[in-house]
Amino acid sequence: MRDDDEVLGRAFDRRLLQRLWLETRAHRRLVLGSMLLFPLVAAVELAQPYLMKIAIDDHILKSDWPGLLDVAMLYLGTLVALYGLRAVEAYVMQLTGQRVMHQLRATIFSHLLRLDARFFDHNPVGRLMTRVLNDVEAVNDAFTSGLFAIVADVVTLGGVVAIMLWMDWRLALVTFAIVPVLAVIAAFFRVRARDAYRLVRRCLARLNAFLQESLSGMAVIQLFAREAHERRTFHRLGTDYRRALFGSTVYEAGLYASVEALGSIATALLIWYGAGGIAADTVTFGALVAFIQYTNRFFLPIRDLGAKYTVMQSAMAASERIFGLLERSPAIVTPSAPVVAARAAGEPDVEFRNVWFAYEGDDWVLRDCTFRLAPAEHVAIVGATGEGKTTCARLLNRSYDVTRGQVLVEGVDVREWELERLRRRVGLVFQDTLLFAGTVEANLTAGGGGRGVTRAELERAIELANAAPLIRTLPRGLGEELGERAANLSHGQRQLLAIARALVYNPAILVLDEATSSVDVESERLVQEAMRRLLAGRTTLTIAHRLSTVQSADRILVLHRGRVHEEGTHAELVRRGGLYARFLERVLDGRPS
Repeated sequence: MRDDDEVLGRAFDRRLLQRLWLETRAHRRLVLGSMLLFPLVAAVELAQPYLMKIAIDDHILKSDWPGLLDVAMLYLGTLVALYGLRAVEAYVMQLTGQRVMHQLRATIFSHLLRLDARFFDHNPVGRLMTRVLNDVEAVNDAFTSGLFAIVADVVTLGGVVAIMLWMDWRLALVTFAIVPVLAVIAAFFRVRARDAYRLVRRCLARLNAFLQESLSGMAVIQLFAREAHERRTFHRLGTDYRRALFGSTVYEAGLYASVEALGSIATALLIWYGAGGIAADTVTFGALVAFIQYTNRFFLPIRDLGAKYTVMQSAMAASERIFGLLERSPAIVTPSAPVVAARAAGEPDVEFRNVWFAYEGDDWVLRDCTFRLAPAEHVAIVGATGEGKTTCARLLNRSYDVTRGQVLVEGVDVREWELERLRRRVGLVFQDTLLFAGTVEANLTAGGGGRGVTRAELERAIELANAAPLIRTLPRGLGEELGERAANLSHGQRQLLAIARALVYNPAILVLDEATSSVDVESERLVQEAMRRLLAGRTTLTIAHRLSTVQSADRILVLHRGRVHEEGTHAELVRRGGLYARFLERVLDGRPS
């Protein structure tokens, strides 16, 4: 499959430009203000060569020094006005671009929050960050350095052509005689520059992918002494990127030099033809000087065309990726008429009814899986790796939808619940505890799900989770700042805070995905004690990778080949001598379960 980061489309795509225009609806006054400034800037700028003509023909050649002073003051006024208008123009364009970028980033992030877990399984985090950061920045460049600059250049070019034809159409045609050659050269370099720029993006994508992987796996690189190998690979990828950049620079420089050369040829033709006109008294000296300046202004935007073309090409490719992401509808949404659970007497809290599920195609993880959890019952699920234990948790809170069958919570199919209410009802504590950068208090009150959490509720949750001693050891207590993924805490400490957060969340149904694994003995004791308090009076499904953690469960389900193979208490399953007993024997022998 082709990498989206290597896609490079046209520099001007009408459909994408229309979409970008729609994104500016909230800022159209700023956009229109920018557009209105372009003719004003062009008028002031193009008045300067004509003032030069008047100064030469009407004053310098006639030795009219007082009149020359008036023209000089007027020329100075146009300079001041030009610099002032340019400053306002740059400010308004940047303001427009930044506001559009801010709004677009917020839109993309809000959309990502609504997408389903399957989407994130297939889209690496680095690529999504590129959409939100780099691609939106490219769209900003389209406003500030691309589209607006091109519109301004078109307005200036139109004014130059009109003034030159009005002043002397013969001299104008001498200048325009170079245009066909210029068009051929620009087309040649445009195609070559596009191919070179595609290579640059490909090399950059490879370099970014390697860098992200290397930094994420730095501990493993150092453990296996692969520093020299990684250094050589990075040097090779960096060299490829540098060469690709040099290649694109050659074409941009070639276009720039070609336009400069053609501009010089046009100036030489003007001087040759204009000198003859001055001798024949058909052209004034001032008109020739003005024409030379207008010719410079004619070739200036064309000379910078390569850079603007690259900016627009990058912006169109980025826009296509952004709008492709925004057009992807969430696969899991709240139904138009959600059902409010009204469980009948004796109805189980949780029921898996003939559930079939596959992450990809017909590679079934669960096959006709059926089981129930009664209110306040503690049920554990065990089984070999890949049997679908964690998948059950993901189906229960509707991170994924079943392929066949039903998952019911309080007698209602999870697909008929309002999504937010369902996830308030079913809480998950995962093996890999995720705490966010920020204060301890902010992480714990995140369990409030948007409702206000009182200080009493927070302190009670901390006490029940056995996290109070931990909070007291922190220099700032609840105000202690946690680093990225709470790396400044041990795994056991993170688990205690996760349990406290779950207590604040207070779900009716709790799913524990081996929440006590990978902790030391002392921490495990505290976590197990906090777990018992968390589970009290609550319907609980424990996903176990270590059989020692499930022996106190009311029932144990043994998953095998995607369905419930055995069920019963720990003692019953051991006496039965089936699959669970064999798992237990492997653990006692020191083999993996």
